[in-house]
Amino acid sequence: MKHYFLVLLCVPMLLMSQTTAETAKQLFDSKQYSKAESILKAAVAKSPNDRQLIELLGDAYGYQEKWDGAIENYEKLVKMDDYSANYHYKYGGAKGMKALEVSKFRALGLIGDVKRSFNRAAELDPTHIDVRWAMVELYMQLPGIIGGSYKKSMKYANELENLSKVDGYLAKGYIYEYDDEPELAEEYYKKAIEVGGSVTCYDKLTSLYEKEKKPLKAIENMENSHKKHQRNAMHYQIGKVAADYNIQLEKGEKCLYTYITNYTAKDGVPVCWAYYRLAQIFTHRGDKQKALEWINKALAEEKLDPFTEHKDKVLKM
Repeated sequence: MKHYFLVLLCVPMLLMSQTTAETAKQLFDSKQYSKAESILKAAVAKSPNDRQLIELLGDAYGYQEKWDGAIENYEKLVKMDDYSANYHYKYGGAKGMKALEVSKFRALGLIGDVKRSFNRAAELDPTHIDVRWAMVELYMQLPGIIGGSYKKSMKYANELENLSKVDGYLAKGYIYEYDDEPELAEEYYKKAIEVGGSVTCYDKLTSLYEKEKKPLKAIENMENSHKKHQRNAMHYQIGKVAADYNIQLEKGEKCLYTYITNYTAKDGVPVCWAYYRLAQIFTHRGDKQKALEWINKALAEEKLDPFTEHKDKVLKM
């Protein structure tokens, strides 16, 4: 009877924890991170050993880039369970982000913890893809004097390739791009497209072409992506490249009209930027009246510096 009574006492606490966690996740989905933080802080104060709530509170801090709060909560989790790869991954990730905000001297003290946490996570879970991605980026971005290593970065890219071909190819593309070997980067991004073909795969190759100032290849790749994924956002990207590089202006204009016609908030780039790109296109053509019409539409939506500067340019035509 005594044990049954104790179980009954625990049930409401368990239900409360589950309800709070579900509420927090819904708030995350709607980007209400501050509200989620308040609810979770109160819940953790009542249930200080609830790992799910502590992890969510760490996540709430992380979403808001409050790295000290995230570190504090993820550190609690690591102490509670040293055998959780995910806890070590999140703890190392938060410390890594903190290192980017502080002085180089303070960052040096944090980098050791980041490496230890990521290495521990990788050892604990041989299939943990996210931590291997983090290792690829960490070792490529760190200066050699504090442990940066092309060789180690490639080691984790190879591990990724064994777990997921597409992640491995993307990681190697990233390494070669970072190492200023664009031809090899292009080769591996193309391999990622062949194997996976996700929006991310196409976007990586497009970004590389834009970085290397190859707008025609960028547009061709975006068109291939659009054939497969049918995203309205791609119309804006094609229009942007056309406007930036003064190429294929007719195609760029048509794509921007399509983007404006089909625009929804889910497309990401505000519609005023499409107006701005059209103003650029008509400026390239020497059509002052049309260029002024579109830049005024952009400014009516948002008073942004690039729009104001472009209007000055149009008025001087």
